[in-house]
Amino acid sequence: MEAFLRSQRLLVVAPHADDEIIGSGGLIAKVKDLGGQAFVQVLTLGRVEHYDGRGNAAVEGAVRRGELAEAMRLLEVDDHEVVFESGDEHLRLDQVARREIVERLERTSRLALDKIRPTMVVIPAPSYNQDHEAAYLAAMTACRPHLASLKPFQRVVLMADAPQLCWSRVPFKPNFYVDITQYLDLKIEAFRRHRSQQRPDPHNGGAESLRLLALARGREISVGAAEAYECCRFVL
Repeated sequence: MEAFLRSQRLLVVAPHADDEIIGSGGLIAKVKDLGGQAFVQVLTLGRVEHYDGRGNAAVEGAVRRGELAEAMRLLEVDDHEVVFESGDEHLRLDQVARREIVERLERTSRLALDKIRPTMVVIPAPSYNQDHEAAYLAAMTACRPHLASLKPFQRVVLMADAPQLCWSRVPFKPNFYVDITQYLDLKIEAFRRHRSQQRPDPHNGGAESLRLLALARGREISVGAAEAYECCRFVL
């Protein structure tokens, strides 16, 4: 597995800033440590108002952009980008034509599939979150099978796990695991760099829930900690 990951050019597609760490922070850290390449595409980033039961606490897009940059520096990714720069699509990605999202993922964004030619792509799983659902559908389209002689072919396509997937109409069924025992602390620290997104324990979106999920996934394969994925495609 180490030799396999060392040879990968990983692209993580995340609907929002922090989703890249939640689903794949450990995989990113492991690929980089072993000598592979890692890139991150965050589709939307903008102002958000967090509902906390007492009122909405607004966080500006510029704050989240800075947090994302910090997390990416910590993980030493080769490059990252925000695909929809204006912020108008944030939390409204379902209102963007899927063809436009696919076009950006596939061809026109700076880290598009056709440009960086990743060997491994991680995409979000279907979710109650409208941006995640839109990102999943577009990413599946962008990664559709092709002749490798005509278009870059992603040999490995994975759907990422997340604590909130417990509340979903589509059960998450992991069948691909990455041992991140050595990288769990780094994953959690990278997640904490998204300061505005931190939630108090026992919130399922908090850092401790993310740690507990990694520990639970680790127990499923008898290692200290793991990230779980649903494998959509694996071609040797």
